[in-house]
Amino acid sequence: MAYWLFKSEPNTWGWDDQVAKGEEGEEWDGVRNYQARNFMREMKLGDRGFFYHSMKEKSVVGIVEVCAESHPDSTTDDDRWECVNIKAVRAFEVPVSLDQIKTDPRLAEMVLVKNSRLSVQPVTDLEWQAICDLGKTEP
Repeated sequence: MAYWLFKSEPNTWGWDDQVAKGEEGEEWDGVRNYQARNFMREMKLGDRGFFYHSMKEKSVVGIVEVCAESHPDSTTDDDRWECVNIKAVRAFEVPVSLDQIKTDPRLAEMVLVKNSRLSVQPVTDLEWQAICDLGKTEP
């Protein structure tokens, strides 16, 4: 299993919106960055990801799972853009803030710290465990 991080503006699509989609999940659409798209092409069913609220909150708030592999993004006719579907798995007991992530030495090399603008990004096994520990949730 691979791990990922999905960034979203909570006023556009937040954790509660994701949870409301239930088991069927929702397309992670609208991504118009080639690197982020390529990461989605690598994703497999069952891969897990962090759901990250950007903007004011700047924190990991939950865990999601890939429930449909890469397919054409339904929000465009441009065949260059693809997306995956994700479903909510569970909320974090305690959201993990970007400040916590930046000050934890285990997370110093995390893509979120090095390239905070990338909307879909990989997470290493060590980073996954560290953030789950900080958020007091099962990995």
